[in-house]
Amino acid sequence: MLLNNELDPKTANALLYACNVCLGAIRVDEQQAKLDELEKLVREVEQQNGH
Repeated sequence: MLLNNELDPKTANALLYACNVCLGAIRVDEQQAKLDELEKLVREVEQQNGH
């Protein structure tokens, strides 16, 4: 779209920035879910070992 002059560079940059923000938020959510699962597993192991 940018190369075909269908979109001006300023708008293209704004869209790219917004997409990167969204991707970053998704990554944070995925990392938090993994951390939550690890914490759950650690608690289970601790309970099994009597800690």
